[in-house]
Amino acid sequence: MSVLLVSTVSSEPFARRVAEALHVPLGGVDRQDFPDGEHYLRFDIGERLGLLERDVVLVAATENRTNIDEVYRLGCAAVKNGARTLVLVIPYFGYSTMERATKPGEVVSAKTVARHLSAIPRAVRGTWVLLMDLHATGIVHYFEGDLVALELYAEPKIVEAIRSLRLPNLCLASTDMGRAKWVEAFANRLDAPVALIHKKRLSGSQTRISAVVGDVAGRNVVIYDDMIRTGGSLVQAAEAYVQAGAASVHALTTHLVLPPGAIASLEAAPLARVIGTDTHPNHRLVEGRPRFEVVSVAALFADVVRRLVD
Repeated sequence: MSVLLVSTVSSEPFARRVAEALHVPLGGVDRQDFPDGEHYLRFDIGERLGLLERDVVLVAATENRTNIDEVYRLGCAAVKNGARTLVLVIPYFGYSTMERATKPGEVVSAKTVARHLSAIPRAVRGTWVLLMDLHATGIVHYFEGDLVALELYAEPKIVEAIRSLRLPNLCLASTDMGRAKWVEAFANRLDAPVALIHKKRLSGSQTRISAVVGDVAGRNVVIYDDMIRTGGSLVQAAEAYVQAGAASVHALTTHLVLPPGAIASLEAAPLARVIGTDTHPNHRLVEGRPRFEVVSVAALFADVVRRLVD
């Protein structure tokens, strides 16, 4: 397997897990910042034709503008230097909540970023982007041209994590109606009932829980949401399920975004445990904390990468 696997700085822990699953080393990238604000990038290869006929795998959560820029620039350089295949592993796709315009003049950033990455030239055997549990199902279709976008699902790891809790009288639940189909899919796999939260919107930024839909009395509730950002919706939902008689409330998510203040909010909430995956670099903030558990989905990406480059 002639694979060169490199990563952005923030995604290196995840990239190391992918590299280990593929049995390849993690390659290096030479980075320099100049006084005028320009950012220099170079694949750390020893010879001029070092990328020729190589399968290049670039691991990068696009949680900020710097990483989006690096993915684009490194991807272009890999193809222009002769890479046979280019695979972009993007476990967390940033701006995914900005997938549509609700006000005049708004930028649909999810589509803009997808178009930007779609401008990376096609490698000889193809350019691929691997994503996971997108906030909106249509985002995968925002990628254009010769780039092939595939959405992977953390479902196998999520179901495994729920089973590992060994909870009797299990009930799968959501933070709102928007995640109902996801929760229903997990509930069907686990032969468990479903509970939902109905919200009433008070303003553009505020909502209030108006009802718990489903019987959670005496049940151990596991709330699923695709991402935890501030944790506000999750905390409100946990409190509502407790008030409705839940015996315990756990939370499970794919993307642990966790901006400042989120961890303290979650630790103060009536949540017995919060389980997330390692897709977002901020998963490192909760590793080792008693109320949190992080499971890796790197092997799921490695399996698909192996099929693309073998």
